[in-house]
Amino acid sequence: MAEFDSILVANRGEIACRVMRTAKALGYRTVAVYSQVDAKAPHVQMADRAVCIGPGPVGESYLLAQNVIDAAQQAGAGAIHPGYGFLSENANFARAVKAAGLVFIGPGADAIDLMGNKAAAKRRMIAAGVPCVPGYEGDAQDDASLRSQAERIGLPLMVKAAAGGGGRGMRLVHETGQIENAIALARAEAQSAFGNGELILEKAIMNPRHVEVQVFADQHGQVVHLGERDCSVQRRHQKVVEEAPCPVMTPELRARMGQAAVEAARSIDYVGAGTVEFLLDAQGEFYFLEMNTRLQVEHPVTELITGLDLVALQIQVAHGQPLGLTQDDVQLSGHAMEVRLYAEDPSRDFLPVSGPIALWAPSAGAGIRVDSGVCSGQFISPFYDPMVAKVIASGPTREVARRRLIEALQHSVFFGTCCNKDFLVDCLSRKTFIDGAATTAFIADEFSDADLAAFVPDLADCAAAAVVELSLDYEKAQAQAVGVSERLRNWSSASAMRSRKSYRFEDASFDLWVTPLSDRRYQVSCGDQNLTVVIISLADGTAHAEVDGKQRVLRYLQNEQGMHLALDGKYALFVDQVARAGESDEDTGGGRVLSPMHGLLLEIFVQAGDKFYLFGGRENAQTLDTYDFGSNTWSTSASVPVEFNHFQATEYEGLVWVIGAFQTNNFPNEEPAESIYVYDPANDAWLQGPDVPVSRQRGSAGLVVRGGKFYV
Repeated sequence: MAEFDSILVANRGEIACRVMRTAKALGYRTVAVYSQVDAKAPHVQMADRAVCIGPGPVGESYLLAQNVIDAAQQAGAGAIHPGYGFLSENANFARAVKAAGLVFIGPGADAIDLMGNKAAAKRRMIAAGVPCVPGYEGDAQDDASLRSQAERIGLPLMVKAAAGGGGRGMRLVHETGQIENAIALARAEAQSAFGNGELILEKAIMNPRHVEVQVFADQHGQVVHLGERDCSVQRRHQKVVEEAPCPVMTPELRARMGQAAVEAARSIDYVGAGTVEFLLDAQGEFYFLEMNTRLQVEHPVTELITGLDLVALQIQVAHGQPLGLTQDDVQLSGHAMEVRLYAEDPSRDFLPVSGPIALWAPSAGAGIRVDSGVCSGQFISPFYDPMVAKVIASGPTREVARRRLIEALQHSVFFGTCCNKDFLVDCLSRKTFIDGAATTAFIADEFSDADLAAFVPDLADCAAAAVVELSLDYEKAQAQAVGVSERLRNWSSASAMRSRKSYRFEDASFDLWVTPLSDRRYQVSCGDQNLTVVIISLADGTAHAEVDGKQRVLRYLQNEQGMHLALDGKYALFVDQVARAGESDEDTGGGRVLSPMHGLLLEIFVQAGDKFYLFGGRENAQTLDTYDFGSNTWSTSASVPVEFNHFQATEYEGLVWVIGAFQTNNFPNEEPAESIYVYDPANDAWLQGPDVPVSRQRGSAGLVVRGGKFYV
């Protein structure tokens, strides 16, 4: 038996905290590893000891196996739990941990190796009698062989990377003419993401359910399954909602799928926690998809319906102890659902968002569990997955769990950046999901661009925000004043006081005037519209207000960014344009071009000696300005010979070609004509090119150069 009394968690965020909670409850000393940007993260504060393993980028910290092992030895840890992601399915890491005399809390390296390659895994599953999707997983990887196999399998077809996962290196083909391009794109993406361009081909099962089975095995040959999870609600092959049990599961189907999963684990001498994923079609037939050789993100839903602590079982098995469970011991009770709360912007194609967390206050209540690894004041880094938390609800029935989860999301407060909370609530509220009929096509079928548009506050929201903001400002002033009675609140010896607030959201703007009617009663005017707002209570980040007779509860936070408000569960940041006017000129941008998200600079397409040409109107004249990347200087060419009314320009073989309608300086009263002018930078001279045979409508001319020819 392997003995250890301390565990290093080779991960970060919510999974590191999750593993440490169980480890601490069992009396183990815990060790965290962290990057420099995670120095104050919750998992670091939670651990008994923490070791820095490098800078922020994962390739310089969390993915450096030797740094993690060195940290374990430095801290005196006897075992390493990999969590999920990062090094969790890296067979070489598992071998290195063992070679260092430490215990790897996970499966053996050979099993990780085998199941990490979809082609090899599928061949082993076929040999074990596990149902698999018809396809090709052979060694011949040339284009001709793959195309021939694709034609044999038929359409629709899925081209998939043999290595890795997460939807990368995957292409769906509906037409024969798409096969070659799909193979090329999938191979290139797989090579880039996983360093392995090997592909497999599978008959595409259209609109299936994604159902996975949790398995557990010990070192003594005992293997059991812990029921299934339905993970059909996905976006780009990434799970969004997970639930257990599957809404359409029957005892007979569960027995068949469970037995197939157990045989899959047995066939590779698996040890520990693993998940066998299947596609389930409308006829009740299921097909092996892949096996994840680690603890899954969605494991809490299994814990809630079985009453088992999967991390505790992992530690128990790692010690070499028997699992202590038979299949008959596993009983499923009730229902559980989980959603992944991400710092991302659904209105911008779910772009990840980084920035400071102004406030994170998760909901609590009956049947609610929140696994989180962030805290208020923490910065969401661009280096890592932007998951904020997993919000999980359980109940005696699926409907109770669903309602509890919606309630928990609506009452959880996340201020500072946008997140996908509203999208998650919308998913859970759709009739298709309520009926238990969601497949992997759910999001594509149910959501339009309009459904994903960002929340825009209305006049009532803005009126409430304005009054709350004014009330908070008054309380700050009152706290700093000496000897001023509360009874003088909103009192004036002259005419009624009026305060102006101005808020802008996308294309909507609200210019408000707020007039106190009594102590906590206000009239808010916007144009010819008037609303009455009454503040009932205002304390501890919660405001109870009445807006035109309608009771509302608002969560708020006022900081340097502005007024953060949660209105009926929806988040908005109110920035008073009146207060901000003249504070800074940051809105002008200073000539900077900013990306909507963080990225990595892969290639620079200019070098010293290259030039950039800027053609157009400047100070009531038209010029061609040249920027030299080598000397970092601008220069202006010889004057433009004609005045263009509209134009397009391009560069080809060192010359600048301009097409457009123009009026000559000598004949300003003539109708505009179209022609091509050419600028020669070497001689700083303009040359007239050929006339354009057909006149275009104003502003519609375009000039493209391809292969030495001009296309107008």
